[in-house]
Amino acid sequence: MTSSRRSFLKKTALAIAGASVLSNELFAEWKGREILGIQLYSVRDDMSKDPLGTLKQIAKIGYKNVEHASYVNRKCYGYAPKDFKKLLSDLGMKMPSGHTVMGRQHWDETKMDFTDAWKYTVEDAATMGQQYVISPWLDEGYRKNYDDLKKYMEVFNKSGELCKKSGMKFGYHNHDFEFSSELNGKKVFDIILENTDPNLVAQQLDIGNMYGAGGRALEILKQYPGKFELMHVKDEIKSEKGEMGGYESTILGKGVVGTKEVVDLARKSGGTTHFIIEQESYQGKTPIECAQEDFAIMRKWGY
Repeated sequence: MTSSRRSFLKKTALAIAGASVLSNELFAEWKGREILGIQLYSVRDDMSKDPLGTLKQIAKIGYKNVEHASYVNRKCYGYAPKDFKKLLSDLGMKMPSGHTVMGRQHWDETKMDFTDAWKYTVEDAATMGQQYVISPWLDEGYRKNYDDLKKYMEVFNKSGELCKKSGMKFGYHNHDFEFSSELNGKKVFDIILENTDPNLVAQQLDIGNMYGAGGRALEILKQYPGKFELMHVKDEIKSEKGEMGGYESTILGKGVVGTKEVVDLARKSGGTTHFIIEQESYQGKTPIECAQEDFAIMRKWGY
């Protein structure tokens, strides 16, 4: 692992762009279908060196869906949006969701509007055929007090309105701080869910990130039934790296999360249709080997 997911997001949050208008057929295209995919951050070093070769390996394993983690200067892994979509299509794959941090540079407080950078992000996501535009980080400045966070959730809702115009939905993906931080006696995670419109803002539950901060996916699914359209499917083991509360990801079913029970409940009552595998640490195996094992396990579990 060359850099942590947290560091990766902080570095790339300042280098992004987005928006235009495609038809609402994009949403209809995916609606009602269960999707098994992989977050390409799982194979980030391989994607950095050889995107096409890595995607060919991912396709050979059997993945039909991917989720990106690299959109910089209006390019996805170095490709223009329409070219990246064609590359995936030629390999028999689609990209229903992608991760791009929505940060301070994307919202103009004086104009009460999104900057061109975020509008282009949404436009390019639509061009790539996405159903969801997911922000996997929340700037620390927005979560220092309750009122600021609650106010910023209105920007989340506005981003949902913007995405809706292009037939998509805005989404948020948790890390660990949402469960370890409280404002006015409430966890940041609860404040986010209570102040966003589920018709505009989808939640992507990362069941591994939360573990070291005390979050338990089964409890969250029971607390908020039907609220999680997307899920990052993970498992966790103890780690000495000091990140995510002293845990790191591992092969599904080998750790402490109880992954199969979680995904089964998500399928039954969580409202989850997009199951995205993500493994960021590998315990001596290659990222591709882990991606292959994880895929086989999810298939064995009936996904």
